[in-house]
Amino acid sequence: MLIGVPREIKNHEYRIGLTPAAVRELVSRGHSVLVERDGGAAIGFDDAQYRAAGASIAPTGGEIFATADMIIKVKEPQPEECHQLREGQVLFTYLHLAADPAQARLLMDSGATCIAYETVTDVRGGLPLLAPMSEVAGRMSIQAAAHHLEKAQGGSGILLGGVPGVDAGRVLILGGGRVGTNAAYIAVGMGADVTLMDRSLPRLRELDEIFGNSIKTVYSSAEEIEQHASMADVIIGSVLVPGAAAPKLIRREHLQTMKTGSVIIDVAIDQGGCFETSHPTTHQQPTFVVDGVVHYCVANMPGGVPRTSTMGLNNATMPFVLSLAGKGARQAMLDDSHLLKGLNVHAGKITHEAVGEALGIATVDPLEMLG
Repeated sequence: MLIGVPREIKNHEYRIGLTPAAVRELVSRGHSVLVERDGGAAIGFDDAQYRAAGASIAPTGGEIFATADMIIKVKEPQPEECHQLREGQVLFTYLHLAADPAQARLLMDSGATCIAYETVTDVRGGLPLLAPMSEVAGRMSIQAAAHHLEKAQGGSGILLGGVPGVDAGRVLILGGGRVGTNAAYIAVGMGADVTLMDRSLPRLRELDEIFGNSIKTVYSSAEEIEQHASMADVIIGSVLVPGAAAPKLIRREHLQTMKTGSVIIDVAIDQGGCFETSHPTTHQQPTFVVDGVVHYCVANMPGGVPRTSTMGLNNATMPFVLSLAGKGARQAMLDDSHLLKGLNVHAGKITHEAVGEALGIATVDPLEMLG
């Protein structure tokens, strides 16, 4: 199979779909890999490394889209990339279609087979291809919060860890999954006063065992969210419903009760966001202020540390890439029900129920589509 790796074109996105080590694995199995010129240069993977691994270098992304059997990316295709996809071509990347009906329509129109990293599952019911980026984003969320609490950044001027004789900043984390857990690790390490909310009692028990007295765990309800939001210096929104739009946990009226200069970090912005007042931002202009509250809603947070993120993502995606390349997409998905869960669009139809529900589009059973 000819596998294409275009350079990412989203604002301040420096990650790349395959590392040179991943290319070497594919080439050793008889596949051909075409990488766009300077695709990984910004994170220390130059063209010479890709050539040494066995890849060919394409001068433009257009050549890759025109020739490759399968496209491996990191972020969702931008409109100009969607227009270059073609019927029968396989796209393997993050899509986050629930919050992006325009992209969904373009992918349907392309006729391509579009498999989303974020809805591939594993035997434990987890999301193995979302997990490494959730870990990165969770850890980055506290780093970003601490920075934007600084007065010069529009924050309240609080040092998250405090100092002897002065209270630490209060961090409220909504959701106890990978993002929330990793955010808690960093917040605790910085000395913050941390409260974590979740609706799963078993998960709250696990977190209590992990962190002990280092954090407070609270069962999530509308009343508890309102009460704790009013006291928080930082709120991390990290609730995810696989494939679906994120629930809006912080409403506009909640902002009226929050401290001026407090910071909210919406890690779920790719899926529409946990906060009613959120809209996507970029690393170039990461924040905006509503009712005195600083909103950080960067839609590709892990892109801020692209070398770490690329390597972590490749570790997770590689087994699936090898399967797709070795068996072909149809057979690979028929053989692996967890990979099949990643199928979002095929032959002009939406094939993931949660995505279709979020978009208001009827879905088709993926097994029926694959025959």
